[in-house]
Amino acid sequence: MGAAEARGHGRGPEGSRSMMTPALHSVLTEEATTSTSRVWRITPTRAELDPVGHGRRRRRRKIMLGVLTPVVLLAVWELAAQLGWIDARFFPGPSRIFAAAIQMIASGQWFLDVAVTLRTIGTASLAGFLAGVIVGVLMGAVSTLRYLVEPTLSAFYTIPKIALLPLMLLIFGIGDTPGYLLVGLAIFFIAWISTLEAVLTIPTGYREAAEAFGVKGWRSFTHVVLPAILPAIFVALRIAVGQAVLIVIMVEYLMGANGIGYRIWHSWSLFDANTMYVGIVTVALLGYLLQLLVRAIGARLVPWSSGIGASEK
Repeated sequence: MGAAEARGHGRGPEGSRSMMTPALHSVLTEEATTSTSRVWRITPTRAELDPVGHGRRRRRRKIMLGVLTPVVLLAVWELAAQLGWIDARFFPGPSRIFAAAIQMIASGQWFLDVAVTLRTIGTASLAGFLAGVIVGVLMGAVSTLRYLVEPTLSAFYTIPKIALLPLMLLIFGIGDTPGYLLVGLAIFFIAWISTLEAVLTIPTGYREAAEAFGVKGWRSFTHVVLPAILPAIFVALRIAVGQAVLIVIMVEYLMGANGIGYRIWHSWSLFDANTMYVGIVTVALLGYLLQLLVRAIGARLVPWSSGIGASEK
């Protein structure tokens, strides 16, 4: 018996334990003991015996815990409103808000407001995000372009986008164009910074390995660069969606004639707290659902990234 083999047998159960896959969490129990060896029995855990069922139970538990917090908050809010602990003029109970939402849905006003806001978010975000990704990739690939443009873009990035609204109104007048441009600009900078940093931080070993196999040019971009930067792009998209909702609501506050932001502001001016809270809750649900959509698409398109859609597991 060689020295290495002898050391392996000398460890006894420790040697056996080192041969187990780290991902398994089986339970080792001592079955019998003799003067020369120990026999161990492996008892699989429930997760190992039924991985599909275990994953289903984890997802169910995650959903239940996620729903528990808002349900408790709504119950406490309703109780406080019914017992008069809070001023119902400013904090109407969830039951009154729900009744107002039903009225808005029945009249079609809710669908109109949501459609207007979603149209602005979708159109402006798509244009701004695609432009930011393209510029980021080009600047990451061409150093001369990066040196030429990056200082100027970095200076413009620090300007609050809502501060540009008076300039947009001066140039384009009152209408949808200023809102589209403000959202597009905000999303552009988020996509540009994330994409540029992702391209610059691609390990050189990836490119060298591709070149060794003759992968160059467009094939190098589609097989090396794009898969490497997609996780960062989807993280940037999640951030961009939240920023888009925020800016659209602010623009609709100031100059909208329809949309969720306009409805919130208009109901506030009429001291209609019920409708105002319907708008606020709608904004929260809209932002959350958009985040879920981006996360689901990212998890499907970028399965090699553990960060995207991690909270879904």
